[in-house]
Amino acid sequence: MKSFRTAAILVAILIAIGGGLWWLERYTNRQIEGSVETIATASLQGLKEQARLVPFVARFVAVTTSEQSRFGLSAKQTMILPGVVRYELDLNQITAQDVAWDEAKKTLTIYLPPIILTGPEIDLKGMQVYDGGGLLMALTDAEKTLDAANKTNGQKALIAQARGEVPMRLARDAARNAIERSFAMPLRAAGIEARVTAQFK
Repeated sequence: MKSFRTAAILVAILIAIGGGLWWLERYTNRQIEGSVETIATASLQGLKEQARLVPFVARFVAVTTSEQSRFGLSAKQTMILPGVVRYELDLNQITAQDVAWDEAKKTLTIYLPPIILTGPEIDLKGMQVYDGGGLLMALTDAEKTLDAANKTNGQKALIAQARGEVPMRLARDAARNAIERSFAMPLRAAGIEARVTAQFK
């Protein structure tokens, strides 16, 4: 009878310990989850204060040629137009709904808006112009017309290059890495192990 009472007490103690550990685990998970959400919210607010992120900048060169004929004369101009395009992320477009914490996978996912291209900013010092047809240019405004046409076509060509598969991939990778670091560093500083991943919508 005494041994039975002892065994019953031991079982009760084990049940109490098991229940305590279960409650502690639930409490700890809730605390960590709350901490992740709090830190993620603070990180998002910090990003929004920057308004715009420029994760990538690229330089391109466009070569365009324009021609014009008048009065039986012709003129031709070739322009080499270098320019810089910036790849930006509008951080104000990232909302709280775009930040998702998966407790089971311990993964924080941030969904990003599309990359915005700004520019091109033309490098006037690097621009080169080659003219042909001096007589028509001397008698008319052909030079000004050809110059304007080449600049317009050159800017379109620069943007077309900037939208290419390789520079866009590099820009997206740079944006993802920058956003992931912005959220991962505060979590790491708080001692929270979590995988952070950024994805474009």
